[in-house]
Amino acid sequence: MRKLFLLTAIALLGFTTMNAQVFKLGASAGLPTGVLGDATSFGLNLDAAYLWEVADNVTVGPKAGLIYLFGKKQTFGGFEVAAQDFVFLPIAATGRIMLGEEFLLGTDLGYGIGISPSGVGSGIYYRPMAGYAISEAIMIMLSYTGISSDGTTLNTVNAGIEFGL
Repeated sequence: MRKLFLLTAIALLGFTTMNAQVFKLGASAGLPTGVLGDATSFGLNLDAAYLWEVADNVTVGPKAGLIYLFGKKQTFGGFEVAAQDFVFLPIAATGRIMLGEEFLLGTDLGYGIGISPSGVGSGIYYRPMAGYAISEAIMIMLSYTGISSDGTTLNTVNAGIEFGL
C-alpha cells in the first residue's frame, strides 16, 4: 500500500511540475436579472479555481464557489413579506483562453447546488466571462452567471476581480 501511495505521489508531482499551474481566487458583485431580480437586490460571489496550462494560453481546471443573493422585502396587498436570501454552491469545470497578454475569454460549466432557502432548486450552472489583466496576478472580470433549475433560470450580471497565487 505504501508503494502504491508513493508511486501515485511521484506521478502527480511529475505531472504538476511538467505543466504550469496556478491557483485563482475571485470575488465579484452581481445584479440579478429576470425572475431573480424580482426577489433579490444584489449578490456577492466568491470562487476558487486551480488551473493547468494545457496549451499555449489555454488553461482548464476545477472550480468551486459561493453565490450569496440578498433578498428584498416585498409588499403584497398591504402586507410586507420578509426578504429571503438565496445561497448557491457552484461546482464546475473552468476553461480559459488568453488573447494576447491582457485579455481573457472563458467559461465555467457545472452544477449549482441550492443551499438556502429551504427547497430552492439545484441545477446546471454556467458562467461565460471576459477579463482584462491589470498585472500578472490581478485581473478585472465581467461575467454572466446562470443556474437553470426546474424550467427556471436564475441569472446575475457580475463585475469583479481575480487574484492569481
